[in-house]
Amino acid sequence: MDDFQKPVGAIPSTQVPRYAGKGTFARIADIREVGDYDIAVLGIPFDGGTSYRPGARFGPMAVRQAARTLRPGFHVELGVAPLEVVQIVDAGDVTVTPYDIAEACTQIEDHVRDVIGDRARRFVAIGGDHTVALPNLRALHRVHGPVALVHFDAHLDTWDTYFNAPVTHGTIFRRAFEEGLLVEDHSIHVGIRGPIYDRIDLTDDARMGFKIIRAGDLDVIGIEAAVDTVRRRVGDLPVYLSIDIDVLDPAFAPGTGTPESGGLTARELLRMLRSLDGLNLVGADVVEVSPAYDHAEITSVAAATLVFDLLALMVADRG
Repeated sequence: MDDFQKPVGAIPSTQVPRYAGKGTFARIADIREVGDYDIAVLGIPFDGGTSYRPGARFGPMAVRQAARTLRPGFHVELGVAPLEVVQIVDAGDVTVTPYDIAEACTQIEDHVRDVIGDRARRFVAIGGDHTVALPNLRALHRVHGPVALVHFDAHLDTWDTYFNAPVTHGTIFRRAFEEGLLVEDHSIHVGIRGPIYDRIDLTDDARMGFKIIRAGDLDVIGIEAAVDTVRRRVGDLPVYLSIDIDVLDPAFAPGTGTPESGGLTARELLRMLRSLDGLNLVGADVVEVSPAYDHAEITSVAAATLVFDLLALMVADRG
């Protein structure tokens, strides 16, 4: 958008209480309220690729509701007021079938391509299960070519199939590698933990060019070293940053489909994420929030905070 055009921000909570007013993310501008925008928040209510507990289709609605707790005026740690610098909008939800994974991926990709547009706008998607990352990457590839992936998750998501289904929430990054959507040897998983099906899972993951920082590694190397590893891994490449909420320990995110014990604390994840300012973030997601298993919005509040942090990071990287 033009530099002289002041962005339309959020409804001030000093004028309208946060529990009232519009239902957009953090009560920011609806996409229909502006002529153009720089960054979009987009809901993708799809969980047809879930392998254990369903319900992430309700994630976008729950995260938007929890985002009412946010004060999006100024991000203290990153030192930016994102809504004052660029136009950020809530682009609503993708209309997506709950019955057919392939068709759903096409619908998501087409919608994300429309959101990105000719200006290569950026977006933060709220899932939905992790399947949605694959069509997001396909849409980005048309504009940016292959990207580096920074993937926060308890699981690798590079398995081959589940019950002969090639595209599920646990197979998307293998498909992304096979389709040439990722820059080889420049992607990284963070927070991986728990048992795997077979030792070959790790061998396959390494063969596809991924590096792993396990959750337990943070106890040894510390957050600063982990951040340095991520930075060196992706360099100045365009980056897609994907956060499965189950990277957090179930104590901090019980409302998810495939919980794993021994995860990151909310403070650890936020500290690490906020240390990644300056990356060339072209797109991001926060996925796998399943509110039916949540309590007192613990998971949804964590996810809403992460979405706002991603928006702030996208503004902070503009220098």
